[in-house]
Amino acid sequence: MVAHRGASEVSPEHTLAAYRRAVEAGADGLECDIRLTADGHLVCVHDRRIDRTSNGRGVLSTMSLEELDSFDWGSWKNPWAELDDEAELPDSDMTKVLTLEKLLATVYDAGRPLELAIETKHPTRYAGLVERRLIEMLDRFGWAHPKVGSESPVRVMSFSWLSLRRMRVLAPGLRTVLLMDRVPLRFRDGSLPTGVSYAGPSLDIVTAHPEYVDRAHKHGHQVHVWTVNTEQDVRHCRDIGVDALISDRPELALEVLAEDPADAPSAQPEQRKTLKDRLRARR
Repeated sequence: MVAHRGASEVSPEHTLAAYRRAVEAGADGLECDIRLTADGHLVCVHDRRIDRTSNGRGVLSTMSLEELDSFDWGSWKNPWAELDDEAELPDSDMTKVLTLEKLLATVYDAGRPLELAIETKHPTRYAGLVERRLIEMLDRFGWAHPKVGSESPVRVMSFSWLSLRRMRVLAPGLRTVLLMDRVPLRFRDGSLPTGVSYAGPSLDIVTAHPEYVDRAHKHGHQVHVWTVNTEQDVRHCRDIGVDALISDRPELALEVLAEDPADAPSAQPEQRKTLKDRLRARR
């Protein structure tokens, strides 16, 4: 189970507080989006503009890290909340823009196996510089070029085939995930572009076409589904055999995955091996 932008239903997305809550909840992995600032720093922000998730305005790629750090990245989540005279100052983990370096350090220091799914956002004015900066950052943690027989805890996701091709050239040992809001006709048989490790279909795809999961598995590809936020959808993903689900609600998802499938409302006479069992087997 992968926490989408952290525990983003209850905490401001992409803040350190959201990720720490997801880790405490027991998430198997964390998901983040990355963008490059004007002065070359990778930050965890989804949108091209900062208006939705901060009290600033403008295009992120035109701003320095120092500028971004001057904005409040958390108060938008609960704008009605008020601090009384005795309240503590706002928690910086909840309000400061999060750099990828700080998130990587959080994963490194987690004290248990923890994976990180990093989505590169395209198009961007910096094009391939995003991937080059990402590899440089992962190299600092020893995660860009895993040794033979080992596996990096990081996988790189994108809707852009070009981004994943760049990653294959720069760091051929890293796993990659092709995100899809629709499956291109040539890949509906479950195959993927050369060099892509895993399929990343939307929940809508596997809801309308659950047979896609088996097709991808027959081609040797795991299936990682986004964004799975209801009990019914978590059970559906478990029952059709997806390998990882990405959720804004890690606590809920983990609670549902802990069920005995035979007791779940969606249980069938012959249950497949559960998602939780497969995740445990991979550790």
